Amino acid sequence: MQFEPLNETELAALRQLTSPTVANAIEVFNIRPRTEGFMRPGIHCMFPELGPMVGYAVTATIRASVPSPGPGYLQAFNLWEAVLNTPPPRVVVLQDLDDPPGLGAFWGEVQANIYKALGCVGTVTSGGVRDLEEVRALGFQFFAATVSVSHAYVHVVEVGVPVTVGGLTVRPGDLLHGDRHGVVQIPHEVAREIPRAARELEARERAIIEVCRSPDFSVERLKEVYSRR
Repeated sequence: MQFEPLNETELAALRQLTSPTVANAIEVFNIRPRTEGFMRPGIHCMFPELGPMVGYAVTATIRASVPSPGPGYLQAFNLWEAVLNTPPPRVVVLQDLDDPPGLGAFWGEVQANIYKALGCVGTVTSGGVRDLEEVRALGFQFFAATVSVSHAYVHVVEVGVPVTVGGLTVRPGDLLHGDRHGVVQIPHEVAREIPRAARELEARERAIIEVCRSPDFSVERLKEVYSRR
C-alpha cells in the first residue's frame, strides 16, 4: 500500500461530508470519468443514523452455498491479519461469490464485535447481513445487498484480492466513504484536498440556492449566477 494514511483531523473532515458531496468534489480534479468510482444502487446503508463511514479497505471473497474445503477458521485468521496490516480506520469489503449472492450472512453480532475490536468501523458486502438491532447498538456500520436469516456455510475464500461490490472494483487499501446515499472510493492523491474542494463547491451552489429563495427571484438572475459556476 503505497500511500500516506490520513491523520485523524483529515479523517474527521471527511466524515463531516456526505457521500454526494465527496463525489462532486472528486470531479473537480478530473482524474476519472464521472461514471466511475462509486457503488451502484443495490448496496444499501443499513444504519443511516450512524452518519458517514470513512476507512481503508480490507478485501476478501466469501461463499455460503457449500462448506469450506478446509478448516474455515484459517482464512478467517488470514483476514484478521490483513485487517491489522491495514491503516485504521478499516472497512472490510466482502464480495459474495454465490449466485445469487446473499444465501448466508457472514456478518452478524459476533463478527461485528470481532472486527470492531480489530479497529474496523464497518463493512461493505455484496452479500447479506443479519442481527441488525444488535449491530446497530454496537455502532458498526453495515452496507449490504440484502438481509439474510441464516449464515448457511459461509466462509472466507480468499483474502487481499481485488473484489467487485456494487459494480465497483475495490482493492486493498482503497479509501472509502459511505453514508445513506451509498459508497464512493476516494483517490489517495486527492484525499487531503476533498474538504477544500467541497467548501468551494458549496459556496457556488449556495449562491444559486439563495437566488432561488430570494423574493425577487428571476430567471435572468438565475442565469447570471449559474454562468459563474
